[in-house]
Amino acid sequence: MSNTRRDVDPTLAYPEPPASPLWHRHGAKARPLTDAQRQRNRELLVIGQRKPRKSAA
Repeated sequence: MSNTRRDVDPTLAYPEPPASPLWHRHGAKARPLTDAQRQRNRELLVIGQRKPRKSAA
């Protein structure tokens, strides 16, 4: 197989761009969560970790 330029697909020569520019933070850090937001997150985490009920089928 030849390794000349015409055999190389140019679309494969570059990595994919990031999905979103928001993935890269430049500048200020994110705001800290409020106590109410932290409490809500803890409650949702507990609910999400419960085992699902067995269906009465």
